[in-house]
Amino acid sequence: MSDRPVSLQFDRQGQGPPILCLHGHPGSSRSMGVFVRHLSRRFCTIAPDLRGYGRSRSPGDFAMAAHIDDLVTLLDRLQMPQVLVLGWSLGGILALELALRHPDRVSGLVLIATAARPRSAPMPSHWRDGLYTVLAALTNQLWPGNRWAIEQWGPRSLLRYLIRQHTPSTYRYLAESALWDVLRTSRSATRALSQALSQGYDRQPDLVAIRCPALVLAGAADRHIIPAASQATATALTDSRWHCYDNAAHLFPWELPDRLLADLDQWLTDRPDGLPGIGGSKQARP
Repeated sequence: MSDRPVSLQFDRQGQGPPILCLHGHPGSSRSMGVFVRHLSRRFCTIAPDLRGYGRSRSPGDFAMAAHIDDLVTLLDRLQMPQVLVLGWSLGGILALELALRHPDRVSGLVLIATAARPRSAPMPSHWRDGLYTVLAALTNQLWPGNRWAIEQWGPRSLLRYLIRQHTPSTYRYLAESALWDVLRTSRSATRALSQALSQGYDRQPDLVAIRCPALVLAGAADRHIIPAASQATATALTDSRWHCYDNAAHLFPWELPDRLLADLDQWLTDRPDGLPGIGGSKQARP
């Protein structure tokens, strides 16, 4: 077990107060482009490849807590004492962990398709689903957003559990990073996540300790982390705003990017007292 901090590879864009953007599983900094391209116009965005993902390799098996040590090491390296943390799926779980373990480093949370006690819904599959998934992925990689390929394979593949809106724009986001993310996710990263979930990961009772403001967003058709689990997280947080998008699933940032980013901008605008870049960053309240 190798839990010593590793030097994460990361992408840094823009200038201004920092926002740390954490991807899911499988994932990499590439999958956070939908957020980075928008937020880097006003903020300094830092999108790392977590240990065992993308360009950040792992020296061996590790526990989930190692991700937090890696992130704190990265923030120290960048001389960023406090950041707003945006996390999608696994990234949202890590954002909560960072806020619980190092509250002085987190000024706010944006939690997307995630939960402090993650729960999923049944996702039955047949061998044909796997075949259609491969065909959908390969054809979309060759012809991103091709409507004929989408209609032929997408809704019949396992992608139906990740997205509800099988549109060319959604599939172009998939082509941008999804296949790369799958191929560059290590077995050690998968084992670390599987072990944490098998042990019944549950931080719900601890959320009262998080005092910074939070925005919690979910897709109504999400089966990977059901919206009820996300809503329970929002309810348990001291200062949170909750929104659930109809006709959208786990990858709703790629299904409804304009709506999501508009809601994110509105939340930032509505918090002039404490979020970075909207009147300055604040420490966690006592």
